[in-house]
Amino acid sequence: MQRLLLKWPRTSTIGRREFSGAVAKMDMLAIRDSAEKAWNVVVEAVNALALKYMERIPSSHFERRKMLREIEGRDKRVEGLGILDRYMARYKVLHGETFYEGIIDIEQLKTEMERV
Repeated sequence: MQRLLLKWPRTSTIGRREFSGAVAKMDMLAIRDSAEKAWNVVVEAVNALALKYMERIPSSHFERRKMLREIEGRDKRVEGLGILDRYMARYKVLHGETFYEGIIDIEQLKTEMERV
């Protein structure tokens, strides 16, 4: 788990820097790529949480959601943080709309990048 935790700040910072550069150039492919990198930071964070509580890393987005529901059911502190809702919000905008659908909403992406 420690290895997963150490990757987040660096990866998140690199993703934000790449996003800023891509926006400055209006490079749509680079914007989509930076959104996917930000999404992967979220995935790694959830993987670390799952490893801590469930002692294994989920193998799919479905499994992550299922595990998050179970973790929130076990620990009210985690439930209070709204991790599952936050995970799904990042999933929708960063992974689904931006990366896969190619919908580029710069202002929304700026918000999502800050929330990663």
